[in-house]
Order: sequence, then structure tokens, then C-alpha cells
Amino acid sequence: MPASPMVPASLLAVLGKLRVFTARGFTTFTALVTGLVAQTGAGTVTGMLTGAGLARARPHDRAHAFFSRTRWNVDNLGIVLAHLIVRTLLPQGAAITVAVAVDDTLFKRSGKKVFGAAWQHDGAARGPKRR
Repeated sequence: MPASPMVPASLLAVLGKLRVFTARGFTTFTALVTGLVAQTGAGTVTGMLTGAGLARARPHDRAHAFFSRTRWNVDNLGIVLAHLIVRTLLPQGAAITVAVAVDDTLFKRSGKKVFGAAWQHDGAARGPKRR
């Protein structure tokens, strides 16, 4: 079994423009994205490795560590991805006239180490404590 997934050239060309990672991080990112696209099961890290054909060929801890310990910034990735989408879909010099939707779904984690967590009212929550 290969140590890296077989990535179609078109997908690799797109992923190559999203270089906000180290070389090792980019290899892991490419494997996870390829597995996410190819897998038919759950969109978990294990599911992505299975979809990429790397479930037995790659250490799972490296893939999990990509999200928890690897040095990369999700905001930078989002900005690079937004620029890529605009450059690809709009003619050069065209004005952007669409609205951007932001998901502000509340999550059930709080604490000093959870970035951006604060007390918010969750109208859809069940029970007496709706936060």
C-alpha cells in the first residue's frame, strides 16, 4: 500500500495553491482532503485516512495531530481559499456583489483554553440552562 494517496493532478493543482502549511503538514493535508473526497463513510480523521487508502499505511496520530498540534492558521487558509475562489470564478477586475454567510452555531465547549468561547444564548437548546 502506498505511503501517500494517489491524488488526481487537478486536485493537486488546487491544493498546491493552498500552501499555508509546512512541507510535512501539506503532505498530511493533501492526504486528508483526498480521503475526505474519496470516502463514503463518516467525515472523521479515520474515515479520511480510509478513503485515501492510508488507514494501515500511515500513523493515525500524525493525522490527528495535524488538527491539534500542527502550526497553521485556519484564518490564513480561509483567506487564501477565498482569494482562490474569487480569482477562479470571477473575471479579472469584476466586482464582488454577493453576500457572505457566516455560521454562528453555538457549540457546547467553554473554558479558558477554548478560543472565542463566551456565554451566548442558545434559543434552540433544550433544558433550563440555554447557553
